[in-house]
Amino acid sequence: MKLWQKDKVSLKEVEVFTVGKDRDMDMYLAAFDVLGSLAHIEMLESVGLLEKNELIQLQKELKNIYKQIQQGQFHLQEDVEDIHSRVELLLTKKLGDTGKKIHSARSRNDQVLVDVKLFLRNELEELVNSIQPFFQLLQTQSEKYKDHLLPGYTHLQLAMPSSFGLWFGAYAESLVDDITTIKAAYDVVNKNPLGSAAGYGSSFPINRALTTKLLGFADLNYNVVYAQMGRGKAERIAAQSLANVADTIGKLSMDACLYLNQNFGFISFPAELTTGSSIMPHKKNPDVFELIRSHCNRIKALPNEISMMTTNLPSGYHRDLQLLKEHLFPAFKTLKDCIEMAGLMLSNIEVKENILADEKYKYLFSVEEVNKLVNKGMAFRDAYKKVGIDIEAGKFTYSTHIQHTHEGSIGNLCTAAIREQMDKTLRAFPFSEVKAALDKLLA
Repeated sequence: MKLWQKDKVSLKEVEVFTVGKDRDMDMYLAAFDVLGSLAHIEMLESVGLLEKNELIQLQKELKNIYKQIQQGQFHLQEDVEDIHSRVELLLTKKLGDTGKKIHSARSRNDQVLVDVKLFLRNELEELVNSIQPFFQLLQTQSEKYKDHLLPGYTHLQLAMPSSFGLWFGAYAESLVDDITTIKAAYDVVNKNPLGSAAGYGSSFPINRALTTKLLGFADLNYNVVYAQMGRGKAERIAAQSLANVADTIGKLSMDACLYLNQNFGFISFPAELTTGSSIMPHKKNPDVFELIRSHCNRIKALPNEISMMTTNLPSGYHRDLQLLKEHLFPAFKTLKDCIEMAGLMLSNIEVKENILADEKYKYLFSVEEVNKLVNKGMAFRDAYKKVGIDIEAGKFTYSTHIQHTHEGSIGNLCTAAIREQMDKTLRAFPFSEVKAALDKLLA
């Protein structure tokens, strides 16, 4: 069944090529398509395009379909083009002509738009929920290991003393900024495009403000042309927020791979969290972190991928946009899996103690010795020169005692302040309002 079909049938090769993976991707949208239809029919009844008894019948059947989807009992048959067709076909089989009325005053274009926005909104919420316990774990480990010193590097060369407290805490604070960008993406997708039809509105007296309220959107995409232009843009912005999280998790994973290397030897993990070699019996490979790193690099490429796929498209709908689903939709689960596995690894990390007692790290303390001379009254440039000459002459002496007290330093991690930043950002998400609206719609 095709909603657009009249009396001509497409060539089979054309149909196969244009449908592609649409059915698989539409299963991501199934529940949200039903939600959009529930809001749409309630609005249709309010403006006289449905009778009250028709609304009640349609609501009952749509809620039954929603339950089937939630229970994993809903499928798209090969002879059905997409989720929209399947839902309408089921309603028509059950209710006759009443089932056909759900498409009044809308197009598949704005159906897809609202489905995608509802899907992205839900996935961004789930991503935030996945990040929260990982953030808490990083902060816990930061406090636990705040006195365990670690070499700091620039250019992959020894630089200055760091600590595991700083290391864990840095990635915790990075997630605060990542959540901030997720909030920006959430704000973009939390606007209602339903009612834009094929991109030029409708002559029916529809009430777009009502569907906005029913679906828990914060506001409308007002201009109907822009509502359609937002397709591709919303996906790119959402993908960028995923890429930011992926960048944080990927960099952490690279650090872990380095630190586990025997030439560093800063951390270790239980044998069951690493993998071995088929030929080298001593190996404990960081495969989990290596795969996280690779998955995250793919996700970081997503915004550019989407940008290139939508390059030079004029306003209005184009089938190119359909392919965005294949790249973006599975990325949410991949990223959540990466966060979960990183959490498993870091929950079981073993940190080596007294790393900086090894003399090979002595030049990490060169800045400390410069600062001591400055505190005694010597000009910084003179102190820098003196310590440098001592190093070159093999006369450098040092102490491993350090005292950093400023905000965000080894001795003052500001864990609580970073946590408050995160809490403030989380409070800005309207998750409870959205849930209340959808619960009411499904009641």
